[in-house]
Amino acid sequence: MLPRNFRTSTLPESAQKAALHAYPITAVFGILETKLKPHRHTPLILILLVTTVAAAQDIASFEKRITVKQLPNGLTLLICERPEAPVFSFFTMVDAGSAQDPMGKTGLAHMFEHMAFKGTDKIGTTDYAAEKPALEKIEAAYAAYIAERDKPVGRDEAKLKQLELAWKDAVAAADQYVVPNQFGKIIEQSGGQDLNAFTSYDETAYHYSLPVNHLELWAYLESERFLHPVMREFYKERNVVIEERRMRVDSNPNGRLMEQFTAEAFEAHPYHRPTVGWISDLNSFSATDAKKFFDEYYVPANMVVAIAGDVKAAQVMPMLEKYFGRLPASHKPDEPTTTEPPQNSERKVVLMEQTQPFYVEGYHRPSYKSKDDAVYDAITDLLSEGRTSRLYRALVRDKKIAAYAAGFTGLPGNKYPHLFAFYAIPLPGHTTQEMAGAIHAEIERLKKEDISDEELRMIKTRAKANLIRGLGDNEGLATQLATAQTRYGDWREVFRSVERIEKVSKADIRRVANETFQDTNRTIGIIETVPGGGEPRGRAAPGPASSDLSSDQGGAQ
Repeated sequence: MLPRNFRTSTLPESAQKAALHAYPITAVFGILETKLKPHRHTPLILILLVTTVAAAQDIASFEKRITVKQLPNGLTLLICERPEAPVFSFFTMVDAGSAQDPMGKTGLAHMFEHMAFKGTDKIGTTDYAAEKPALEKIEAAYAAYIAERDKPVGRDEAKLKQLELAWKDAVAAADQYVVPNQFGKIIEQSGGQDLNAFTSYDETAYHYSLPVNHLELWAYLESERFLHPVMREFYKERNVVIEERRMRVDSNPNGRLMEQFTAEAFEAHPYHRPTVGWISDLNSFSATDAKKFFDEYYVPANMVVAIAGDVKAAQVMPMLEKYFGRLPASHKPDEPTTTEPPQNSERKVVLMEQTQPFYVEGYHRPSYKSKDDAVYDAITDLLSEGRTSRLYRALVRDKKIAAYAAGFTGLPGNKYPHLFAFYAIPLPGHTTQEMAGAIHAEIERLKKEDISDEELRMIKTRAKANLIRGLGDNEGLATQLATAQTRYGDWREVFRSVERIEKVSKADIRRVANETFQDTNRTIGIIETVPGGGEPRGRAAPGPASSDLSSDQGGAQ
């Protein structure tokens, strides 16, 4: 299935679907700020209506309402006509996320996302002619400060203090020209709703909704912020991101675990780096670095803009070409990434914390382009969709050992080979060892026994129902269409993903389970509760580890 996207989130669509109805994801994977919609069960009436409604939600009906055009500069525009109310939603998708962060500058993709709301040379300033040289002075002063600060030998502390003061004075001088939050205020005063953005490992996206009579205002604003971005208030906003990291990772046991778990699972691929960035990088990179990242990745050939709502393509396409056609053409950036080598031994991270215990394990799997991607989605549904799912029935309802348990694919992203993960939250009096044992029992059942005819039928029915629901509003439409156009080069893959699930067989599920869920392909993350005064944050288990979860009390640093 196509991934959904959340602000600065490492959570895939399947994790959201699997867990939200019973346990808040932010309490479990509280790594970064995440904006999620509440999970809803697939109601019986919706399942009964799938066969009749699906006819109106097929490719042919959408082809009559969707227009796609690639502009001469390489940017792809997609318009979906949905005249149900005089509003529209858009989704701008940039095919670059934290996996593209340069070495030594982790968090830069996320940082630029914040800067995209700071305005332009016309918005957010009282006098850009005076502000521009003031911003240049900041960068010169900061470069001098960093050069002295990072000297391996011979650093002059007195000089460093003078350089730091000069940098901060330059910041204060530039701040006098700033009109705070003017970009967002223009949108809100025009009736904008759900103004937001997110950075994931795989992409960065921007979205909100507006009354349709402000379509041209939106086209101007959205193109202008990528035509003339200004790195104003950069270091102030960098402090906001640093505080975000402290709150959601450094001060959050679950955040610390997931950061270290992911770093342990991915030794070579950029997925081992946190989206929010390592603290040393956050304290070092500059506005100049952010602009370089923008120049490389925010190019039209690397962007898709989708709008859905009360619009007519024949009328609005010329307007969109006028504004988005202003963006200068450039080649689509190369995205070289190190291939993660095969994992040949179990890995484990254990944190000793004064908090609720938690268990997670992940298995390497291919990217979303795999011929078996739909099989992994089917396994996710079987294990985690609702109160009739296998993991919920086994761990929560029958054994009564867990507050919640789920399996999901797409951790921490899905553009590249990633993880299929399982997690469970023990109830008081129960242990992470019990979580592991119960999860492994369900995995072995999946590997050795065919699922039932009824289970397979419900997996396929829910896939259709979820598609219908996902296309039920402008925001969902724009999101899914832009994502499919970006990932596959064709929005029709929104529908073909369901067709692929329809072809999944019982034998496919057993085969993929046996290929993927191997002990040597497994990484484990555990939080063990210790009383007050216990030693938190242990060390990594570097080599092979026993499946006995109590055998290793280390944790990755």
